[in-house]
Amino acid sequence: MSLASLFGGLVLANAKLGAVHGLAAPLGGMFSAPHGAVCGCLLPHVMRVNIQALLSRAQNSPALSRYRQVANIFSEGASTDPMDGVKLLKDLCGRLQIPRLTEFGVRPESFSTLIEKAQSASSTRGNPIELTTNEFISILKFASTEPSK
Repeated sequence: MSLASLFGGLVLANAKLGAVHGLAAPLGGMFSAPHGAVCGCLLPHVMRVNIQALLSRAQNSPALSRYRQVANIFSEGASTDPMDGVKLLKDLCGRLQIPRLTEFGVRPESFSTLIEKAQSASSTRGNPIELTTNEFISILKFASTEPSK
């Protein structure tokens, strides 16, 4: 476990974390919510919003290629559509029974504070595209209400 933790720390220290961790940090501070569960809950929704934002504002971003690779991996070579990767990841979260944010007490009245903290978080600067407030709201709404399955 300590070796796995070390490897995880090395990866995180050398990777740009993005909006998942930008939101997960204030969520963990404001609610009694396990960090891993929050990250798992947020990941497919952040991916979806990132892909949509990239397609509309930065079609030539190398991040789209990486999202296509994720789709290819999750679909075992059957797809390179980035949104297929989102769907397959969401299905995996459902099979793993990752709870929605509402199960940790997150409510819409907390969104503005969470978004403000996430937008100023150093982790968020590593997101492949700068997200708007409305895009953050979309992430939190879906992560709060949409069933994983």
